[in-house]
Amino acid sequence: MAEELCTVAKEVPLDWRRLLVCVLVGLLLWLCPPPSGLAPEAWHVFAVFAATIVSFLLRPLPMGLCVLIGLLVLSGTGTTANSAMDDWLAARNLDKADLHSIERSETAPQMLVEYSPTYDETITVYEEIADKPFRDRVKESLASLLGGFGDTTVWLVVAAFFISGGMMESGLGRRIALMMVAALGKTTLGLGYAIAAAELLLAPFIPSNTARGGGLMMPIVNAINEVLGSDAKKSPRRVGEYLILCGAHLNLVTAAMFLTGMAANPLVSKAAGDILDVEFGWGTWLKGSIVPGLASLALIPWALYRIARPELTDAHEAQEAIRAELKGMGYWTIQQFTMACVLLAMLLLWATGPLQDWLLGTKLQTTWVAISGVVAMAISGVLPYHKITGNAAAWDTLLWLGGLVAMADALKRTQFVDWFAERVQLEVFGDTTGLTAAVVLALIYFYSMYAFSMLTGHILALAGVFFTVAAAVGTPPMVMIALIAYFSNLCGCTTNYSTGPVVIYYGLGYVPVKRWFWIGFVVSLLHLMVWLGLGLLWWKLLGWW
Repeated sequence: MAEELCTVAKEVPLDWRRLLVCVLVGLLLWLCPPPSGLAPEAWHVFAVFAATIVSFLLRPLPMGLCVLIGLLVLSGTGTTANSAMDDWLAARNLDKADLHSIERSETAPQMLVEYSPTYDETITVYEEIADKPFRDRVKESLASLLGGFGDTTVWLVVAAFFISGGMMESGLGRRIALMMVAALGKTTLGLGYAIAAAELLLAPFIPSNTARGGGLMMPIVNAINEVLGSDAKKSPRRVGEYLILCGAHLNLVTAAMFLTGMAANPLVSKAAGDILDVEFGWGTWLKGSIVPGLASLALIPWALYRIARPELTDAHEAQEAIRAELKGMGYWTIQQFTMACVLLAMLLLWATGPLQDWLLGTKLQTTWVAISGVVAMAISGVLPYHKITGNAAAWDTLLWLGGLVAMADALKRTQFVDWFAERVQLEVFGDTTGLTAAVVLALIYFYSMYAFSMLTGHILALAGVFFTVAAAVGTPPMVMIALIAYFSNLCGCTTNYSTGPVVIYYGLGYVPVKRWFWIGFVVSLLHLMVWLGLGLLWWKLLGWW
């Protein structure tokens, strides 16, 4: 069972109609002339990126395969070969800010760039590229795009999937969840807080919120429903509706609290570093989320208890059943004890970055710590090497995440993100600046989730753009990063299709779709109250604004 949960990447049957829609989106954008002020290469990268995001929403093929197709198009057309511009500028001690205007000749594959208003001279930027055979441009494009697979952010996520596999394989994750229910589950409200406690303990080490919520917690929650006699068709409100809602919404809170709480969270951290030049690592992420996050974990079970009040309040019978199951697991095994030690060591190294910097003059890189944990698990026998190489979810994530990081970097290098942010700043925000602009951006980002069917797609499509707009309008960078980082997960409360665990919990049939949307909207208001109220006060104390 543990192995099945680790290898959650599933084969998606080919849907020609949906694939055709994705191809048409990319082709139509590609053939359209680029907007004024935007180079053709930037527009073509955006066309492929947009088609890839649409493929994530429609799912005509597995995500990794869709990304590989996008990379083949970009490299096969030589589109990203012009990233050599960065090297050209650096060799002449120039910066992109020096570029005054860009014109492309209709007959020659070279770009004339006029730089510095004080110089009356025109220089040829792409002489090297213009003289290269097409095969060399393709090779250069491919080399540029494959760089995304070596990104440390990507390997942090991959390593975290391996660690999740160790949690499942050793049985430690299930033991922790059962222990929380056995300790706190005397009443129905207590069961809600038991789910919160279990999610809090598991979230730092199981980056797939689908594996954590849908694979580990959901079977336990559903078993409790059965023990307490709550049936999805006959008696959903006896206790099942409440516990299902708790499981779904608390999963999103814990996903927001940790950099490793959800697979796509490191993408936000990377975008913050690339665009705002701010390191928002594991410790900083937790420092900003700990107070509002704990407040949300305390508030949500109680609020849902009031909104979806269960008919049964005494859960003593379920608690005894869970205790019996926990007893049946026996004593802690060597693998579970070793796994717990590895996790505690990793947590200690992640959380003591400032202390390491003070004592050693440097701090251990988050990805280095994660990979060290994987090696420790393999050497100790907690997770055999063949289970690491057989973790399909991890390698699938490497394919689609590494490819998307490469595309995002290409968008940034070709100045598409800067161009788009400038347009938004001029036409939408005007003179709105500072904290007000940050809150407005955060609210737009939060509720735009209604248009997306997955949190990862939402992050990939909007996070970098919103950071660039935020920089242009002068928002406090740390506050903007925090809002985008945490709202990237919390916004999943709005619909029943936002992320894997939400889909799984909803699919059990305890909550009708209209009621799910209504409760989700109420929960979204609670999140805004906590994170824009208490959160902003906490970040003020931290000196973030």
